Amino acid sequence: MSESATTSRPTAPDGFIADCRARLGFDLLARTWTAVVIFGLREGPRRPGELREAIGGISAKVLNDTLRRLEDDGLVERHRYAEAPPRVEYGLTPLGETLLGPVEALGAWSVEHADAVVEAQERAERRRGRERQGR
Repeated sequence: MSESATTSRPTAPDGFIADCRARLGFDLLARTWTAVVIFGLREGPRRPGELREAIGGISAKVLNDTLRRLEDDGLVERHRYAEAPPRVEYGLTPLGETLLGPVEALGAWSVEHADAVVEAQERAERRRGRERQGR
């Protein structure tokens, strides 16, 4: 028997399958950029431009929309400073900080298994190409 078969894992409620509160975390992290933004704020509040530079590949509009959604979810808070010019920073709320563990675990899984996933995707694409040629 393999080690993974003997390893004890906590059981998940059937809510992962049905419409249930247990799916909330998956739904939050499935949104594009959510996990990346949360990870980008792990060391403390940042200005939007700093966060955008650290993340890379995200437009100002998409970052602002993502931050607004995370603020609505209670995961990020916006601090506006009465300065000239105005300064705004975003940081994780205590609730948002509770997502750092799952986000970091997902990132570690991605680093460990990225090559295998990419290889599987490439095999699937080659198979689809052969199937299209055979039609």
